[in-house]
Amino acid sequence: MKKFWNWVKNEDGRTLHLDGVIAEESWFGDEVTPKQFKSELNNDGGKITVWINSPGGDVFAASQIYNMLMDYKGDVTVKIDGIAASAASVIAMAGGEVQMSPVSMMMIHNPMTIAFGDTAEMKKAIQMLSEVKESIINAYELKTGLSRTKLSHMMDDESWFNSKKAVELGFADAIMFQEESNQESSDEGVIYNKMAVVNSFLHKLPKREKKTGTDITILDKRLDLLKF
Repeated sequence: MKKFWNWVKNEDGRTLHLDGVIAEESWFGDEVTPKQFKSELNNDGGKITVWINSPGGDVFAASQIYNMLMDYKGDVTVKIDGIAASAASVIAMAGGEVQMSPVSMMMIHNPMTIAFGDTAEMKKAIQMLSEVKESIINAYELKTGLSRTKLSHMMDDESWFNSKKAVELGFADAIMFQEESNQESSDEGVIYNKMAVVNSFLHKLPKREKKTGTDITILDKRLDLLKF
C-alpha cells in the first residue's frame, strides 16, 4: 500500500507530512494500516508538527488519525501549506495550534457516499451520513466554538476559507510568515461557498416576464364555439 503519510525526525521533535488523498487505497476495514500509523506515532515522544496538503478522502481514516493525534501526549502543531479540504480539515482540528500559509485554503462540506439497493438501504445511507456529519461537527465545534447550526449550514454550502477567514472563524489560530502585530489586522477574510455563487449567478439572469392568465370570459366564449 502506498502511504499518504511520512515521518521526519528533526532536532525540535518530529514532523508528519500528510500529502494527497487520505487512505486512497485502504484503511477502513484494514487492521494493518491504522495499527501501523498508531505504532509510528507512538514510536517516539516530543513535539509533533503536522504538515497538511490534502483534498480529503476517507472520513473514517481521518477520524482515527484525529483521535490518535488528540490522544497523543506531546504538543501537536498543524501547518497547512496547500489545502486542507473535506476529511483533511477534520485532521487539522487536532492541532493544539493550527497555522495556515497565507496562500492556503480550507474547505468543509457534508460527507458523501455511494449507495445502492432498495428504499430501506437508501434510508440507512442517509441516516449514516447524518450521523457522520454530526461527528464531524463535534470536531469543528470543539476547535472553533461556533454553534452547531452555523457549522451545519457552512457544511451544507460547501464553504471554502482563505487563511484570514479561517483564523477569523476559529478553524485556524495563526497565519504563517506574518508578524504577531499583523495577525490582529482588522481586515476580514473571505468565505466562498458553492450555493452562494449559484444563487448569485441565478439572480443575474434576466427575469422572465410573468405570463398573465386568460380571462375567464374569453375561455367561456371559446368553449361555446366548441359546442355542437
